[in-house]
Amino acid sequence: MASRKEQKEQLRKEREAREAAANAAQRRKRLVGYGAGGALALAAVIVLVVVLAGGGGGDGESDPAAGVLPDGGSVPEQKVTDLADAAKAAGCEVKDFKSNSREHTDDLAEQIGYSSSPPTSGKHFAEAAEDGAYDEAPDEKQLVHTMEHGRVILWFKRNLSEEQRANLKALFDDDPFQMVITPDPTNMTYEVAATAWTAEPTPNGTGRLLGCPKATDGVFDAIRAFKEEHRGNGPEPVP
Repeated sequence: MASRKEQKEQLRKEREAREAAANAAQRRKRLVGYGAGGALALAAVIVLVVVLAGGGGGDGESDPAAGVLPDGGSVPEQKVTDLADAAKAAGCEVKDFKSNSREHTDDLAEQIGYSSSPPTSGKHFAEAAEDGAYDEAPDEKQLVHTMEHGRVILWFKRNLSEEQRANLKALFDDDPFQMVITPDPTNMTYEVAATAWTAEPTPNGTGRLLGCPKATDGVFDAIRAFKEEHRGNGPEPVP
């Protein structure tokens, strides 16, 4: 029988293979930046209009939304792979929340009380948010549905420094399969958090939360370990 380590390695290889075969355009829909040629052209027109409207001058400030998840970041090499050890080293906490529902709502305006902030599981909107990097957060009820599909969500405070946000984007870009990264819309107390929804116990599963009060370098190992532990294990697995 294969060891837990061998099983994780096999799952990692399978994820990488699926990622390589995935349709990049679909996976990066709604992503930060302008990956498609048409979007690049649109961005150029917008910049030109802004420059002309300002008389060609300006104080060097850019569109705030465009810089929410800037490129050019870097991440340290992984040193700790065990989730509990990585979380402790980073000063993060790991919490579990037994889910009480897998119901859908068709009303995006419905107020749902979740057990944590950010949420990990529970009643959610009928349409899930797509995988990818967001400069504006989808509704939390859509993100909960995304976790039901086995995705891991990386949440961050919008007021993190540009360098910190760029580094989180670099971490996401390094392995974006079944991942979402988004600004926090829930007023969470953490600077960075990761959430997932796992299948056991049936039928409603368990919400998982990694909450990090400070965005230190150790957070990267904690997020990597959390992702390896919980990605693809949702109550409603979707490729």
